[in-house]
Amino acid sequence: MELRAGGWWLLCAAAALASCARGDPASKSRSCSEVRQIYGAKGFSLSDVPQAEISGEHLRICHQGYTCCTSEMEENLANRSRAELETALLDSSRVLQATLAAQLRGFDDHFQRLLNDSERTLQDTFPGAFGELYEQNAKAFRDLYAELRLYYRGASLHLEETLAEFWARLLERLFRQLHPQLLLPEDYLDCLGKQAEPLRPFGDAPRKLRLRATRAFVATRAFVQGLGVAGDVVRKVAQVPLGPECLRAVMKLLYCAHCLGVPGARPCPDYCRNVLKGCLANQADLDAEWRNLLDSMALVTDKFRGPEGAESVIGNVHLWLAEAVGTLQDNRDAFTAKVIQGCGNPRVNPHSPGSEEKRPRGKLAVQEKPPTGTLEKLVSEAKAQLRDAQDFWISLPGTLCSEKVAMSAASDDRCWNGMAKGRYLPEVMGDGLANQINNPEVEVDITKPDMAIRQQIMQLKITTNRLRSAYNGEDADFQDASDDGSGSGSGDGCPEGICGHRVNKKNSSSRTSLTHALPGLSEREGPKASAAGCPRPCSALLVLLLSLVLSASRPRWR
Repeated sequence: MELRAGGWWLLCAAAALASCARGDPASKSRSCSEVRQIYGAKGFSLSDVPQAEISGEHLRICHQGYTCCTSEMEENLANRSRAELETALLDSSRVLQATLAAQLRGFDDHFQRLLNDSERTLQDTFPGAFGELYEQNAKAFRDLYAELRLYYRGASLHLEETLAEFWARLLERLFRQLHPQLLLPEDYLDCLGKQAEPLRPFGDAPRKLRLRATRAFVATRAFVQGLGVAGDVVRKVAQVPLGPECLRAVMKLLYCAHCLGVPGARPCPDYCRNVLKGCLANQADLDAEWRNLLDSMALVTDKFRGPEGAESVIGNVHLWLAEAVGTLQDNRDAFTAKVIQGCGNPRVNPHSPGSEEKRPRGKLAVQEKPPTGTLEKLVSEAKAQLRDAQDFWISLPGTLCSEKVAMSAASDDRCWNGMAKGRYLPEVMGDGLANQINNPEVEVDITKPDMAIRQQIMQLKITTNRLRSAYNGEDADFQDASDDGSGSGSGDGCPEGICGHRVNKKNSSSRTSLTHALPGLSEREGPKASAAGCPRPCSALLVLLLSLVLSASRPRWR
């Protein structure tokens, strides 16, 4: 009886071994038809795509279990994942660039229109009010407006000196014009210039224009150039290449589920965030200086409104010019007498036709233009958009995961965690390079910041300092805040030889045993589960069978 029982156990053991060795219908590899369909829909050839799962020892990025991917398929999908992430980054950056560019155009058009309208009003009204005093000096006024435009556009001009030189040239020309019968050599004109400050031939208009124009033009050009710098930083950072460790992690995130036969599994939300926080760690370090820049720009807009604001000053430059010329004309006799008293009697020009009266043809009746409301609307929209853009860099991983990655709605047993379908247990990393030291998905060398991005951080600091100076009415040197020289580095976030020198900590990941299960184990049931995991179950079965054989053989040895 005992021998008969022992023979039964041996028969069962032999049958199990034969089944594991040759494979029965229940343990055959799963079909790759769904993967083939998705792979072909992406434009790839299906000629080398297996019909059923094959052994995955050849895989370099995805887990080396049973797979529907050949080496060529894995490489194609890795390249596709890289292109998709780069496109998503560029798309997100272009949206912000377009917003900043639209703001820049809106403010620039408005400020240019204010200045153009002021010059047009001057050209329309000065000939009737001042006659030849204006007509013979029209070029001097055109040159002033041209220099104001150059200054606004960022030329290396000192505005106070520019205005002082304009008044000095204008005084010389008008004094000659008012006294054509006098010989006025250079030394006499030098004396005239020295007398101008105490005698104030143009009244208080030059001082008022200097104080208000300096504050207004400094603020407007600082703000407009700040918008330009912000857009330029976004553009340059979007072009910084992604490192190789990031690209491996992105492939695992987007397409390793396809290779492992579960293409319907979407990435777990926290898994996606950890991958992109690691990939965009350097970009997140822009956050502090980016916020400082946008805060400073919003602050400078306060200088645009009010009686001494940019709109009132830039749009009414002609009024101070009219006041100045009218004051000189009205007080020319008293002023001439004081000049002669201080500089002596100039010689009379024997060839002169004689003194002519240069009286105005009429009074200048131009009123200050009230605000149209356009600038107020621009400022309101800009402040709202700048506020929305403040967390752009640190929110970028979450934005891409929610908008560009077909992410799972929740982290549960059905989402893709990088190894299988199952919950994703590691915690989400913080923002920035320093917080990626324990990122379980992307190997990040926190001692090697991306130099191209560091240069953009420095550019943000410089621009912020200029904006703060402009808020205080200081004439900051704003020659070329977006010089491409600052971005001359390659910008490779992970240069060759850097990414691979750290110890691979993924071997000691914080995932639980469930997430370390063989790919697809959680969703395969019954016989299919043993098919996916045949190598290890067969080894265990052999141990069990040997024990049964020994147990069945004991009666014989007695």
